[in-house]
Amino acid sequence: MKKQRIIVVGGLSAGPSAAAKARRVNEDAEIILFEKTANISYATCGIPYALSGKIKDRDKLMVVKPALLENRFGIEVKLNEAVNEIIPEEKKVLTAKGEYHYDKLIFATGGHSILPPIENLDKTDNWAFAKTIEDFDRVYTSGVLEKVNKITIVGAGLIGLETAENLLLKGKQVTVVEAGPQILGPWDSKFATMGQKVLTEGGVDLKLNTMVQSIDPETQNINLSDGTVLESEYMIIGISVRPNTEMLTAKGAEYIGNGALVVNERMETTLPDIYAAGDCASIPNQITDEHAWFPLGTHSNKGGRTAGANAAGGNETFKGAYGTTIMQLFDYTIARTGMGPKALKAKNMPFHSTLIISGTTPGFYPDPKDMVLEIYFDPTTKRIYGAEGFGERGVDKRIDVLATAIYAKLTIEDLPNIDFAYAPPYSPAKDPVAVAGYVAANSMNGKHKEVSVTEAAEIFGNGSDIQILDVRNPKELEMKGKVENSINIPLDQLRERMEELDPAKPTYVYCAKGLRGYLASLILTHNGFEDVSNIAGGFTMWDAVNN
Repeated sequence: MKKQRIIVVGGLSAGPSAAAKARRVNEDAEIILFEKTANISYATCGIPYALSGKIKDRDKLMVVKPALLENRFGIEVKLNEAVNEIIPEEKKVLTAKGEYHYDKLIFATGGHSILPPIENLDKTDNWAFAKTIEDFDRVYTSGVLEKVNKITIVGAGLIGLETAENLLLKGKQVTVVEAGPQILGPWDSKFATMGQKVLTEGGVDLKLNTMVQSIDPETQNINLSDGTVLESEYMIIGISVRPNTEMLTAKGAEYIGNGALVVNERMETTLPDIYAAGDCASIPNQITDEHAWFPLGTHSNKGGRTAGANAAGGNETFKGAYGTTIMQLFDYTIARTGMGPKALKAKNMPFHSTLIISGTTPGFYPDPKDMVLEIYFDPTTKRIYGAEGFGERGVDKRIDVLATAIYAKLTIEDLPNIDFAYAPPYSPAKDPVAVAGYVAANSMNGKHKEVSVTEAAEIFGNGSDIQILDVRNPKELEMKGKVENSINIPLDQLRERMEELDPAKPTYVYCAKGLRGYLASLILTHNGFEDVSNIAGGFTMWDAVNN
């Protein structure tokens, strides 16, 4: 009986995952993996950390070596052999060395780095992308890390910022140039602003709303769109990637706007017997049920595993993703899951949000740290849409909890009922996720209103006849500052000094982080004030975002 032949095109992440799973499902199948370079299955996400020396050995980046796939899994690995064409109607692929027929094909070609239009870039070798092991080798073997001091990073996304931080830790002078108005485009501007402050305080020269226009081939200096001439010795480009899908889209495969192939939960494309996984594929957004592009290694591995199982005769599904992302910024962590304000507004999906600043350990425990957590949810069904977090400790745990809540379709009201692990070294008795649920419930029940610091800044700047109440203690104002035109009445004096306020005016209350502002809002409301709003996150958030 003729053996089933499974061909895998692409050897970075999804491809080897698919090939290995196919073998585990089907011991008899003939499995051939084609990779156009000399390397397979390496950790692209580890490259920035290898630049700094945190990962000391390049070999540590090589997750699976060809010999392991060949000897342990019986997979034929063809390195340096690019697939140049796929002919679906004949079920064969063409390479420079010949043609190969398949019964099932798994397309895992990933994506390629986008090169912005930079004048004279073709006249210098002093630049590299920040995506592949070949990019790393180009930087490493050229002696850049030893010879060069001033390095420019183009792009303030995940890879660009991780590269910037690690080069700074290596002792380099680093400038990050970003065309957009903030770092980390998908994040809400409040969180991006906090991240930007951490970067600049850490020594990164951050240039936003700016593009690289040209490079001087002689001096390597860079001309920016704002007219600045930037002294630079080397440039690393990490703006984005684009799916490598032309071979299949030209044959009629369905795709989304950026070219990523549309696949179902079994990772099948719209072409018969062809699967796709990794950065070349779009998968369902579990919140909107629309196909979207999530170019992360976690999804590449899951999608590859599913494609491999089904190509080999199994029946597995990968339901999709919803954008859970995390990164380190020096001593801080910034993370998100699901849909934030930008995505929700783009889809015209109404939402409410709740923002808290909470300790990540009890106040009595040594070395306390705060985190900022904002959760977005449907105002009618209360279903959680997304969340963002920022802080020095515990952000990863809370974002993973909320990612799980999104998968389970929990509501904001469910959060306080979760049985969180508690011990002083790890969490306060009221976990920040639970606190966010309580705060949201209070707001939804009409007990008080909240506004964000960005909303408050707009209101304060439009000339409205309002009053701003600061309920902190005077020493806090001396040390930290205050919102302009605010009236200071400490919370514990509010009942006795309430006549200093006009109950008919819209009143905006703030404290340091939000709790005293909430209590003050209740006191005012109970005493006949008609329109009272607490500023979420208090002066801490105001100072972080607006100053």
